[in-house]
Amino acid sequence: MVTIYDIAAKASVSAMTVSRVINNTGKISDKTRAKVKRVMDELNYVPNQMARSLVLQQTHILSLLITDIMNPFYTTLSRGAEDAAIKHGYRLLFGNSDENVQKEAAYINTLLTARVDGVLVAPAGDPSLPHLEKLRKHEVPFVLIDREVPGIECDIVLGDSKEGARALVEHLIAHGHRNIAILNGSSSISSARLRLQGYLEALKLNDLPIDDTRIYETSFGPMNDLSEMDRWLSRMAPLPTAIVAGNNALALEIIRLLRSKGLSVPDDISVVCFDDFGPYAELDPFITVAAQQAYQFGYLGMQMLIERIKEGSDAGPWRKIVLPAELIVRRSVKSV
Repeated sequence: MVTIYDIAAKASVSAMTVSRVINNTGKISDKTRAKVKRVMDELNYVPNQMARSLVLQQTHILSLLITDIMNPFYTTLSRGAEDAAIKHGYRLLFGNSDENVQKEAAYINTLLTARVDGVLVAPAGDPSLPHLEKLRKHEVPFVLIDREVPGIECDIVLGDSKEGARALVEHLIAHGHRNIAILNGSSSISSARLRLQGYLEALKLNDLPIDDTRIYETSFGPMNDLSEMDRWLSRMAPLPTAIVAGNNALALEIIRLLRSKGLSVPDDISVVCFDDFGPYAELDPFITVAAQQAYQFGYLGMQMLIERIKEGSDAGPWRKIVLPAELIVRRSVKSV
């Protein structure tokens, strides 16, 4: 294996000079730097990243921890995060918690062991607080995306969940719907709470009654068993004329359930949802959505993380970016 001493001998410089070229430290003339790099190329030298990390106290590895790798929103978000990381010379490790706090905790422990320089996190929910506190205790910079966690202050990129949900409900009301239900994520998730707030505010502003039986809370991820959702639907009499789904995965699940019961969208029940369908949107899906800027979530969040890493103790106050959602009207709503 080629060492820095081999390079130093062939380039007629000291091993310290080679080390400085590799780590981009110290004052070295452009001529010497070019000569050392030329010899490194000739000898096919590959730096020992572990040793380099110990010297620089940096690995140039970042992590993205998301909650549902199958969701097109997070797929597109991940693309943005990776593009930003590579642009700034970092490599990216991916993790998927499946909306599971225990799995998220295991990933956080692994990332601490791997000595990553920073973490971009879509937290599983409010119970993620101890994991974020552990990152802070070990001085690992992190930025939150998509969800807030009460009790922790940090940089964050969010979508305007409340206004997006309000826009969906207002769209349904404009088409004559008065009996509107909501199928939402867990109340332990900040974005789900805000989407419920938007739903409730739209009903109140239009003098429509609020019926708790028309509010159903479940997981944001895909489900194998729809029996509980089926019981919720069966308890409503009459059936709602429209359903707001808290995200795209829930929209697909409720449509699957409705079809199993012989009901069609939008002829029998209209359905709208938060989040679009990523690359699949090009196939003209028929669902009306409040589309978030998924790519920008990842790109901006990663930029904020890298800035926080580079600025270190000189970093300014915590920053919060809120990205608006766009109402995209398709064919899943019927006028009544």
